[in-house]
Amino acid sequence: MISAITHIARLTRAAFVFAREGVFGVVDPALVPPPGQLALRIARLVERPGAKSGPRLSRALTRLGPAYLKLGQFLATRPDVVGVIMARDLEALQDRLPPFSQAEAESVIAASLERPVAQAFASLGPAVAAASIAQVHRGVVEHDGVRTAVAVKVLRPNVASRFRRDLGDFFFVAHKAEAHSSEARRLRLVEVINTMSRSVAMEMDLRLEAAALSEMAENTSGDPDFRVPQVDWDRTTHNVLTMEWIDGIALNDHARLEQAQVDLPDLGRKVIQSFLRHALRDGFFHADMHPGNLFLDKEGRLVAVDFGIMGRLGMKERRFLAEILLGFITRDYRRVAEVHFEAGYVPRHHSVENFAQAIRAIGEPIHNRTAEEISMARLLTLLLEVTGLFDMQTRPELILLQKTMVVVEGVARSFDPKLDMWKIADPVVREWIERNLGPIGRVQGAMSGASDIGRVLARLPAIVARSVAVLEQLETMTREGVMLSPETIAAMGRSEVRKNRGRTVALWIIAITFIGILIVVRQM
Repeated sequence: MISAITHIARLTRAAFVFAREGVFGVVDPALVPPPGQLALRIARLVERPGAKSGPRLSRALTRLGPAYLKLGQFLATRPDVVGVIMARDLEALQDRLPPFSQAEAESVIAASLERPVAQAFASLGPAVAAASIAQVHRGVVEHDGVRTAVAVKVLRPNVASRFRRDLGDFFFVAHKAEAHSSEARRLRLVEVINTMSRSVAMEMDLRLEAAALSEMAENTSGDPDFRVPQVDWDRTTHNVLTMEWIDGIALNDHARLEQAQVDLPDLGRKVIQSFLRHALRDGFFHADMHPGNLFLDKEGRLVAVDFGIMGRLGMKERRFLAEILLGFITRDYRRVAEVHFEAGYVPRHHSVENFAQAIRAIGEPIHNRTAEEISMARLLTLLLEVTGLFDMQTRPELILLQKTMVVVEGVARSFDPKLDMWKIADPVVREWIERNLGPIGRVQGAMSGASDIGRVLARLPAIVARSVAVLEQLETMTREGVMLSPETIAAMGRSEVRKNRGRTVALWIIAITFIGILIVVRQM
């Protein structure tokens, strides 16, 4: 009960900030039950002057601090939860905060590296960028008389405890919503917050970002058009990440790109094909490829930075992506439908023919347009919308892929508005299919299957022994029953009473406070 009151108090403050920034002003009162209408009228009374202009929700999330800001950015990757329009609005949410002091940064570095900053770095400049979780300094390291520029990423002090507190509030709301709303259960709100929690936890351990850098460096070592910064593992810990400083041209600096006489259409090709190779070939892709995170080095290669958000695709998801793209290219809509069923994404009680008909409704308009009018990202968005009609459950990895493709496609088209997405994607997709679904792929698949069978056979005696033990325990339970002590039964009763009382109070307050927010999210 105390925990519930604490959550409600913090959430009430958040609701006040939403009201102050005018978030509830876009809600149609006619769509809200009577208790919610009263809450809306009260919320409008505290709305500050001038709140009606500008991005209201983005302002409110920024004011509420790092966790809420990250929540907004994360929900921008989940249009299935917040709607396409809201997701697009949240994409503009800037993760920029004032930097913490140089003294605090040096204190974190010294404690993490277990040596004075002067011993670790020849010099360490002020912060050049600051976000909700960490900030970046430019430093210099010296080795055998050679001085090298490095980027030093430093975790914000006490950021982990702040995130844990706010994530606890998000889980509280998600659990209550799922307990009493079928729509919330369909959207799997608890799993949404769980996914965000795991993502943030990985971002707050900079060793994991360094590991992502290292893994992608291995994956792309032979790529002529793409590379990543090298990690300085001697100066990398949980709270500090040191890597190569990149002096290239940021892809959002169009003036410098034109001044350098860069072949912009070719640059767009590099962006698209690099992303598709990472997603299909490696199953591991940079999931935050906006122009500020991409640079062009002196050799004409793309260099990606900020590996806090990464996406992974298993072999099933990669085959799914490759075959649906090829199916749309060749207008084989039945094959696109069959891939969904084979992957287990669409329940078997649905008709393949009906699903293929729905797919055709998406694909045919594409073939009546010129190449530059066709958006691959838009295609995947429509595809995910249609699959919802056939009971396809939310696939977070595919949603993240689709959102990343939206960003990547936008970056590429900014360099070449007439970019032929299908012509550029075709060789990458066909290469993957020939390599993995052709004769060589079948042989490798057979060898992998034989290896899996060998491992199962080797473990068979242990599996049989555990099965016998479980059967003996079940037999004992069947014969003697499950015994609970009187103390256990009494404790369970007291717990249930407290739970029901807390749930009743919490539900009324949450319903009144947040019904407006939920409607805003679904309407915008």
